[in-house]
Amino acid sequence: MTELIEQTLSELAETVAAGRASCSEVMQAHLDRIANVDGAIGAFVSTRDEAALAEAAAADAARARGEQKGELHGLPIAVKSNIVSPDFETDCASKILAGFRAPYEATVLERLRHRSGLVVVGNTNMDEFAMGSSCENSAVLTTVNPWDTARVPGGSSGGSAAAVAARQVPVALGSDTGGSIRQPAALCGAVGLKPTYGRVSRYGLVAFASSLDQIGPITRSVADAASVLEVIAGHDPLDSTSSARDVPDFRAGLDGSVRDLRIGIPREFFDAEGTDPYTLQLVRDAVAELERAGARTVEVSLPHTSYGIAAYYLIANAEASSNLSRYDGVRFGFRAAADELHEMYSRTRSEGFGTEVKRRILLGTFVLSAGYYEAYYGRAQQVRTLIRRDFDDAFEVCDLIATPTSPGPAWNLGERVDDPLKMYLSDIFTTTVNLAGLPAISVPCGFDKHALPAGLQLIGPAHDEQVLLRVGDAYQRQTDWHARVPAL
Repeated sequence: MTELIEQTLSELAETVAAGRASCSEVMQAHLDRIANVDGAIGAFVSTRDEAALAEAAAADAARARGEQKGELHGLPIAVKSNIVSPDFETDCASKILAGFRAPYEATVLERLRHRSGLVVVGNTNMDEFAMGSSCENSAVLTTVNPWDTARVPGGSSGGSAAAVAARQVPVALGSDTGGSIRQPAALCGAVGLKPTYGRVSRYGLVAFASSLDQIGPITRSVADAASVLEVIAGHDPLDSTSSARDVPDFRAGLDGSVRDLRIGIPREFFDAEGTDPYTLQLVRDAVAELERAGARTVEVSLPHTSYGIAAYYLIANAEASSNLSRYDGVRFGFRAAADELHEMYSRTRSEGFGTEVKRRILLGTFVLSAGYYEAYYGRAQQVRTLIRRDFDDAFEVCDLIATPTSPGPAWNLGERVDDPLKMYLSDIFTTTVNLAGLPAISVPCGFDKHALPAGLQLIGPAHDEQVLLRVGDAYQRQTDWHARVPAL
């Protein structure tokens, strides 16, 4: 049933509720799509075909008994390979965690699977330990962009974004430490939502940088992102950093209206050196569309934006150095053969980690070392405070901020692998959001002359995902960029 894979999550929920298709038929359609196209895309590390079909059949039986867990019960979802469950392996696309299966369920999966009844079809590929912007750092396979298979899908949640764009699943979970949901969503023509830090529990997310990491959905419509956020958001006693704020009805505000909303246009983002002119024009066109719908624009300044990349890579790598010290070959994961303990430590980490992960661990260890801590890590934290204050000042005069998500479209495979600095600069528009702990969403806003997607990033005040979802949804009601399908 080809038409089933073309439906959004909300449309599938309506289709099943109306009896036009069963959960089993929906699941089979998506598994067939994965079987037909994933050999060319490489979005999935593994799939759960038999288990997923059995869970979908159980959902059909529960619905027939009037015991459905919610409107999404029995519908398919994919999960980035750094979110744990005892029901499938979580390898973080790394040799050092090959075959690892956690003894517990991540809170987001507990809420999605067991409370709401969604069915995980498989794990998606990623940059190893979420460290990368192109999905080329995976130790498992290389994921490509569905719009041009010679190009990257973005990263680190490249597998999740590619799977949604290729119509393999209607929704996938990703994680965002410096843009890893929004950037691949933009490059693949999908919607990517990074919630406020603490809005969604991190319990069960394999840590990269604990003060920056956040789980969020990648979907085809903003309305679907709102639906998933309602399920996964909320306080979790297992995560001391999760917010105790009540979870609003995110879908209730999707009324199609943006009248009198003030959209901030930060000059530092639109004047950034190296930004693709065509991408900038597409974003300006998107803002103009919102103005025609009744929104107002106001110029704002975020003066410390230029320090964002440097501060981010100091803080993130310092935290990564600490978090990844647990992978020593003793407690779990890969262990290299060795005659002595220190040799085993050295060989395990040398052989188990990829080049990019080792680069970041080394940098993070250096900036935390005696004599350098205050000069690098301490100063980066001070810059982080200034960046947060910049946003606070901007939100005094606007309701949300609009920027490009990425400085350009997807680049060719291998083009930036040997140039880490150029790779890092692909996150120039996304990292400051994580440093400030703010919510942001990327919405498809057009295609360039090579038919490659671009993304409009909307940034909101802390805990105000509602305004982002409202504006993003209103924009999608006026455009059809998100409905375009790559030819595979």
